[in-house]
Formats: sequence, C-alpha cells, structure tokens
Amino acid sequence: MVGVDDLTCPGCGEDDNLSGRRDGDPGQPGAKSITVTCGSCELSWVRDLAPRCPTCGTDDVRTALQSIVEKSRGTQLSIQSMRVVYLCPTCDPERLADWNQTNSPMRPAELPHDVD
Repeated sequence: MVGVDDLTCPGCGEDDNLSGRRDGDPGQPGAKSITVTCGSCELSWVRDLAPRCPTCGTDDVRTALQSIVEKSRGTQLSIQSMRVVYLCPTCDPERLADWNQTNSPMRPAELPHDVD
C-alpha cells in the first residue's frame, strides 16, 4: 500500500506540491478514491484507497494491528499506540496465522534502541 510519504506525481516526480480531493460524500461508504492534483505540472490522477499487498498487488488482504513501542524507563518498552497493517494470505501466511490465533497486536518490525 502506498504511504503518504511514497506519493509522487507520475508526470514530473513532484512529492510536495500535491493536493487531493476525496471522491464521494464525506463519511459515506463507497468513497474509495482521491483525485490528486500536482501543483507543479497540473496533472490530475485518481488514487485508489483500497488496501493492497505491496508484494503481489492483490486486494485480498486482512486487517491486523501492530504495536508501536517506545522506551518508557531504562530498558522497559511500553506500547504507545497501534497502527493498522494489511496482511496478504499469500505473502504473509505466518504473520496472518499468528494474528488469527492470538488476536494480539503484532510486534513492531524494529524495536527502539539507544542513540549513542
């Protein structure tokens, strides 16, 4: 899935001067796209909001939660928040099986470390 930081204009490569307009009425189900306009070259394109697997591109993904941790005291780690991640049954079968079995937030990809 494309993150906000990964969005660039396909015409000129601009990644900062972009604006978007959600298609459909706010709060209504079915508004699954945003029309993005580049302020540099004025190109407009539709960005699909449906989550997809970044590896194989399928939209057959499952929603799960992943914890975001920070050091709270010394070496003690505390969950600060959660983020939604999408797991693909084909590309992430082990992680999906673990989520389905435990229904507990998944560990973060990286743990915080001390900066020397």
